[in-house]
Amino acid sequence: QELALKSLGNEGLFLFSSLDTNNDLYLSPEEFKPIAEKLTGVAPISEFEEEETPDPSGETLSLVAKFQPLVMETMTKSKDGFLGISHVALSGLRNWTTPAVPMGVMLARQFKAFLPPKNKLDLGDPWWIIPSELNIFTGYLPNNRFYPPPPKGKEVIIHKLLSMFHPRPFVKTRFAPQGAVACIQAISSFYYTIAFRIHAEFQLNEPPDFPFWFSPGQFTGHIILSKDASHVREFKLFVPNNRSLNVDMEWLYGASESSNMEVDIGYLPQMELESTGPSIPSVIHDDNGNVIDSRDPSGEPIQFVFEEITWQQEIPWEEAAQKLEVAMYPFKKVSYLPFTEAFERAKAEKKLVHSILLWGALDDHKPLSASPVPGSGRTLRETVLESSPILTLLNESFISSWSLVKELEELQSNRENEFYSKLADLHLEKYNFPVEMIICLPNGTVVHHINANHFLDITSMKPEDVESNIFSFSTNFEDPSTATYLQFLKEGLQRAKPYLQT
Repeated sequence: QELALKSLGNEGLFLFSSLDTNNDLYLSPEEFKPIAEKLTGVAPISEFEEEETPDPSGETLSLVAKFQPLVMETMTKSKDGFLGISHVALSGLRNWTTPAVPMGVMLARQFKAFLPPKNKLDLGDPWWIIPSELNIFTGYLPNNRFYPPPPKGKEVIIHKLLSMFHPRPFVKTRFAPQGAVACIQAISSFYYTIAFRIHAEFQLNEPPDFPFWFSPGQFTGHIILSKDASHVREFKLFVPNNRSLNVDMEWLYGASESSNMEVDIGYLPQMELESTGPSIPSVIHDDNGNVIDSRDPSGEPIQFVFEEITWQQEIPWEEAAQKLEVAMYPFKKVSYLPFTEAFERAKAEKKLVHSILLWGALDDHKPLSASPVPGSGRTLRETVLESSPILTLLNESFISSWSLVKELEELQSNRENEFYSKLADLHLEKYNFPVEMIICLPNGTVVHHINANHFLDITSMKPEDVESNIFSFSTNFEDPSTATYLQFLKEGLQRAKPYLQT
C-alpha cells in the first residue's frame, strides 16, 4: 500500500483502488476492462449474451427513454447557492440533461429474465430477479468506484435498460436493500403481467473527478409478456415522482474511502422507459413459410394485428406494488399512512399515531446518509422496525406514518386547513435532524418523542451505563434496539392514558 501510494500519489491510488475490486493490489484483465473500454471505445459482448444465441427471426421491442434532469433548486445546498461546493463536483449532474440512448431496440427474448420461477405462479407472490446480497451485518459496498462491474445473468437486461438513461448504472446498490423484486399482477392463458421494483444507482463522474452517486428512490413498472417470452405486449419502467424528493446524491471530496462526503436530496421530474408498441417479428413469413418484405407494395410498413388479451385472474397495481414493497422492506408489514390520513384513522380507531419524521425517505433504498450517525434511518428500518415484537405492538395500538420534513413544512404554511397546518406545526416543533420518532394523540399533541441519534447512542451503550430508566433494557429481548424501542412505544401509551380515557 505504501509503495503504491509512493508510486501513484493519492489520486492515482484512489483510481487504482476503484478498479482493484478484490484489493490484491494487482489489476486482472477483468478489473482493467472499464479502462480498456474507455480508451478503445469498444465494449465486448458479455458472457451471458454470448450464451444466449438470439433467434434471428425472433421479435424485437422498440423502447423510448424520457428524461427530465434533476431540479437543482430542490437540493438543500441550493439554498445558499451551493456555497463551498466546487463546480467540478456537480459537473456530472449538471451535464446530464438528456437520456444516453433516447431510442433503443431489444430482443423480446431478453425479457425472459422477468418470467416467474415455477414455484411463484400465484398472484402477488414476490420473487427476486436480482437477490439482495446486503444486510445490516454485511455493511455496504465501497463508494470509491467509477465503473460498474460486468453484469451477470439476469442483471444483463436490467443493466441494458438502465444504460439507456446513463452509461454507468450500478444494478447492485451500495446499500441494502439491493436488487430487483417482481410478482405476477395478472394471468391469462398465454400471458403474464409482471409488476417489478428495482433498486439501482448511477455513477455520474469519471476520473480525474471524484465519484458522484445518483440514487433514485426506486425504479418500478410492469411488463406484459407471453409465458414463453417470445412476445412482449407492453413494457414500462419509471422513477415515481409523486413525492417532493425522490433522489439521494452523495459525492466524495478526496481520494480515499474515508474522505469527506457531501450528501443531498432532490427532485427528479421524469425518468422512464416505455415500449412504443408490442414486439414485432424481425423477419416476416407468408403462409408458405417464405420470407416477405416488411413493406406492402405501396411502400407502407405492414400493420400487425394483435389479439385481445383476456385476463383470467388479476390484482390491482396498488396491491402488487405493496407486495413488492414489503418484500424489500419487512418493516412495511405495518401500514405507513400519509400524514393527514394517519390522524383521521387514529381518531376513528381511538389509537395513537406513531410518526417518523425524516430529512430523507424511509422506504427508498438509501440509508438517509446525511445523518451524523451513519444511516440512522436505515438502521431503524433494518432492525427495530422489522422486529416482530415491534410489528405486533404497532399493529395493535398505533396508526403509523412517516413524512419528509419538506412535506410538513409545506403543510405548515398551507393556511387553507388550519387543523393540518397545526398538526405539522406540532411535529416540526419536536424535530431534530436527521430523524425524529414521535408518538402523539389524534389531535396532534405530542406525548413522547426521541431523536434517532440519541436512540442509537442509548442502544450502543452497555445496559449498566444507561442512567435513565425511561429507556431501560428489558431482559426479554437480547437485542437492545428492540427492547429500547418497545420501551419507547409503551412509555408513549402510558403517557397518553389520561388523554385517551377522557
